[in-house]
Amino acid sequence: MSVQDDLTTVQRCLDDLARSVGRLEKQLGTGGLEMRRVRTDANHLRESVALLRDAAATPATQRKPELVTIPDTPYDDSLWIDTDDEGLGARDRRAP
Repeated sequence: MSVQDDLTTVQRCLDDLARSVGRLEKQLGTGGLEMRRVRTDANHLRESVALLRDAAATPATQRKPELVTIPDTPYDDSLWIDTDDEGLGARDRRAP
């Protein structure tokens, strides 16, 4: 089964879930916290599947993260002049 087939199956299941949640809302009402959470969670699932569908449509070569080069040269010590050594206390004070 292809990714698109799996996504289509998931979408159908989400459509069934939305219909079932709608029927529950008619029976239980929409004001309760539990019902709102179920509705919100179902909507989040729908949005997540839409994001997956978009990601699956993008070629894998375009999904690679951009690499950031970190230089090997040491950082300038003046960046940390006004900081304390974490866990060691301030430079001009002694530990109790």
